[in-house]
Amino acid sequence: MAKQTTIKQTFPVLDMSCAACAARVDKVLNKQEGVYSATVNYASARVSVEFNPAVTSPEQLRTAILDAGYDLVIDRISDTREIPEQNQKGKLQQLKRRTIWAIILSIPVSIIGMFFMDMPYANEIMWILSTPVIFWLGRSFFINAWKQLRHGSANMDTLVALSTGIAYLFSLFNMLFPQFWLSRGIHPHVYFEASCVIIAFILLGRLLEEKAKGNTSSAIRKLMGLQPQTVTRITKSGETIEIPVTQVVKGDILLVKSGEKIAVDGIVIEGSSYVDESMLSGEPIPVSKEAKAKVFAGTINQKGSFRFRAEKVGNATMLAHIIQMVQEAQGSKAPVQKLVDRIAAIFVPVIIGIAILSFLLWLFLEPANGFTHGLLSMVTVLIIACPCALGLATPTAIMVGIGKGASNGILIKDAESLEIVRKTDTVVLDKTGTITEGKPEVTDIYWLNTDATFSAIFYELEKMSGHPLGDAITNYLTPASAIPVHNFESIPGKGVQGEYKGKVYYAGNRKLIGEQKISIHNQLEKEATRLTRTFKTIVWFADEEQVLAIAGITDRIKTGSGQAIQKLQDMGIEVYMLTGDNEATASHIASETGIKHYRANVLPQEKAAFIKELQSRRHTVAMVGDGINDSAALAQTDLSIAMGKGSDIAMDVAKMTLISSDLSKIPEALKLSAQTVRTIRQNLFWAFIYNLIGIPIAAGILYPVSGFLLNPMIAGAAMALSSVSVVTNSLRLKTKNL
Repeated sequence: MAKQTTIKQTFPVLDMSCAACAARVDKVLNKQEGVYSATVNYASARVSVEFNPAVTSPEQLRTAILDAGYDLVIDRISDTREIPEQNQKGKLQQLKRRTIWAIILSIPVSIIGMFFMDMPYANEIMWILSTPVIFWLGRSFFINAWKQLRHGSANMDTLVALSTGIAYLFSLFNMLFPQFWLSRGIHPHVYFEASCVIIAFILLGRLLEEKAKGNTSSAIRKLMGLQPQTVTRITKSGETIEIPVTQVVKGDILLVKSGEKIAVDGIVIEGSSYVDESMLSGEPIPVSKEAKAKVFAGTINQKGSFRFRAEKVGNATMLAHIIQMVQEAQGSKAPVQKLVDRIAAIFVPVIIGIAILSFLLWLFLEPANGFTHGLLSMVTVLIIACPCALGLATPTAIMVGIGKGASNGILIKDAESLEIVRKTDTVVLDKTGTITEGKPEVTDIYWLNTDATFSAIFYELEKMSGHPLGDAITNYLTPASAIPVHNFESIPGKGVQGEYKGKVYYAGNRKLIGEQKISIHNQLEKEATRLTRTFKTIVWFADEEQVLAIAGITDRIKTGSGQAIQKLQDMGIEVYMLTGDNEATASHIASETGIKHYRANVLPQEKAAFIKELQSRRHTVAMVGDGINDSAALAQTDLSIAMGKGSDIAMDVAKMTLISSDLSKIPEALKLSAQTVRTIRQNLFWAFIYNLIGIPIAAGILYPVSGFLLNPMIAGAAMALSSVSVVTNSLRLKTKNL
């Protein structure tokens, strides 16, 4: 098929319940005529399709997906960004209700089945209570199993449906026609409790898994939410009108007021202000904006207003590029099929085959009681092979691991990151808010003469400045009383000035002091030189004649950052630092914390590119960050870790979050993850060993030798025992040290 004019669209996909569903949607769409490529992102419940509109259409694609048992949202009028998230929330709530009711109904059935089998109407009571559990609360297993059967495949749902369905029907037969077995000298036992408990356990496992799954679509939604919905446009006649951001075109003149978000990328043409660009650079200090300065969509104007000319709109803005990078990075990492599901792809048909084979062998090898023993063996195989332990192996270990992590200030989002952590050999750290505190503060202040009046004037000037460095100073100074400063004036890019009792006072940078030809005492000059050498920003305070004080401001290195970095290096992990800050500051921070590799002046897209570069050299990379600017790199990396006091978006994208923002938690997180993965593998090992030993015995392999035929009731107990062993092993995680 020659590739002609194509269009590429992204559609939300509904009703996907597992990674196998995503693979099915992918396969169906790629088979459609006119479709050149289709890539399903299960994490965000979306599919990106490139197709020839002359050959096929979204409506035809939806028809094909509906036939496969799923749905495609093609309505362009509705806000399709919200649909996958709303669907996920609804699914989680429904699963929670079903799990709770399944447990409530299973408890009395289990108690009767274990202790009160001889009570009047015991079988009937268990039948009444178990029926809604199997066919109402557990209906999804049967529906999904039927979907898989229609397409010639099988998964965990198939085995759950078969084992619980046959056990239920077998029990129902025994309850209604007990004489069939009594006449053959066999007690007609019922297994309603096994069916109930299996459904309840598997639902619980699915609930835990659904909770752990990352809600990546909300990260994209929050990124998109950074752009305002409306903007103020200046018309050619000078009037201001409010228009939707979607109507902004290149060349429009837009007005940005104090506290507003900037809608598109552009260049300032009139006015001045300070703009918080931390979502792009990650740096905490807002940037001064005057005429000819560039501004970017999603950044926040602080005090003051200005006009700017729109240069890049829509998908061309830097914010749009960050969103695209996050989407692409997430899409390129399609969720890996869970180990259980991969094995189940072979395990399920094999178990079904063994069950049928055991029935047929009994039928032909023992003509007298072959049907009876064959039917019992088939049911026993399906019951003992029920994936209850397999279904619990991963979620119980994750639940205990996550609980232990949370108590230690570590949040783990899903199981996939736990698999990756064992291979992690490189950790990339953002500087601001990760290695450092992420907020400027005064570390040193030197006065020419200690005077409470001067301190109050300095405080008032900085209070009115609206500059973040001014905020740091006002947080440091605590004057006894307010002093009225008159004729306040901001000097863009230099500082501020004001009058008190007819005398002018200044607060700002060295350039302001030089222009005003203010003298500097030798001692203050020496202190300023010393502060500069320690990479601190200096704010000068002076009157008309001389400098009265200097304040050294810095973004402090967090306590314990150096020790944490050293611990990572001792674990054999290479540590890199990436920062949007200048070379001198980056070099200083690296030197202070013992980091051997760093890069300065790094933009968000360059962070993600650097991660790709490391990955291309076959490194397994963990990235630690706290800002929106880190979200693309976090999405690209193999193991993403966010600082809890950072942005919500970084935490949404990340696989781990450190609540306390303490770097020392990173080695602990790596160790906890390794312990949890080890526990999951142990659980799976024991679950499969149990099946490996139990299934042949259930099929009757010992009967020719010893005459032993496993009773389905014992099989049910063995199945429960395997689940208990898995849960117990998971609980051992709590006792391990980090």
